[in-house]
Amino acid sequence: MQAWKLNIRRALTTALITLISTLGSTAFAADPWPTKQVTMVVPYVAGGATDIVARIVAQKLGEMWGQTVVVDNRAGAGGNIGAAVVAHAAPDGHMLLMGSGALTINPHIYKDLGFNMRDLTPITNVAAGPMVVAVSTAHGPQTLKELIDQAKAKPGSINFGSAGIGSQVHMAGESFAAAAGVDIVHVPYKGEAAAYSDLMAGHVQLVVGNIGPISGFVTQGRLRALAVTSKERAAMLPDAPTTAEAGLPGFENTGWFGLLAPTGTPAAVIEKIYRDTGKVLAMPDVKETLAKIGMAPIGNSPAEFAAAMDAESKRWAEIVRKRQVKTQ
Repeated sequence: MQAWKLNIRRALTTALITLISTLGSTAFAADPWPTKQVTMVVPYVAGGATDIVARIVAQKLGEMWGQTVVVDNRAGAGGNIGAAVVAHAAPDGHMLLMGSGALTINPHIYKDLGFNMRDLTPITNVAAGPMVVAVSTAHGPQTLKELIDQAKAKPGSINFGSAGIGSQVHMAGESFAAAAGVDIVHVPYKGEAAAYSDLMAGHVQLVVGNIGPISGFVTQGRLRALAVTSKERAAMLPDAPTTAEAGLPGFENTGWFGLLAPTGTPAAVIEKIYRDTGKVLAMPDVKETLAKIGMAPIGNSPAEFAAAMDAESKRWAEIVRKRQVKTQ
């Protein structure tokens, strides 16, 4: 009889421990996040494509989370300074990176990034859009073929501007040079806006830039879009031919902007950011705003984003080798 009572007591004790453990786990899983302000680092100056996309998403996520999401521009070293800030941050999800294609480029051209790519975890590719091969209406050629012919006739005579060494604007220009078989000279700036200003002034002759920031100058008649780097024409610049239509088949280049977090950030937080960003990208007003800057929402999973970055990194490694791209 005593043994029977002892077994019952043990069973009840075990059940009670299990219940307490389950309740504790549930409470932990349901802990609110974010618990404070979230900082979204943009590794470039304000006004560029990365910054524009970040501000669209940050506002909506802040409203959804009930916490302020601040965009913090940390420019320098081709995006490495801002990326390093996030890579070295506490892995709690309260500091995120709005990165770009530079993350798949810089490991191949910088000896020291200031961080390790393994210290950043992809969350989701937020948006992507084509680039634009653009010249000055006052100083530039009329067609892409004319530009290529000029570059071939006088190797090294055409300078192209970018948002900095390793930026996707830089590498779009290098990729164009490789595809066209021309020798053009890179001139890095501290941001896209500065490159466009010098392009309009005639100090550089070419920029292969993100469609969002560049389109306004095109519609104003200050820059000429010789081609868009997508398979199909862009609704934002319907009169601009694709590179294939303009005589350079096979050359395509997409600019993308995605969220990453410090490695070690809890999986549940990564999942929440991914899911909530997807909800933001599904909002009609966000789709409309992105369309106005030539971007399409992506919202792929962390695994899909990581795989895409890996594949792109391998492609850029070949372009870097072929074009002998180096830091200055």
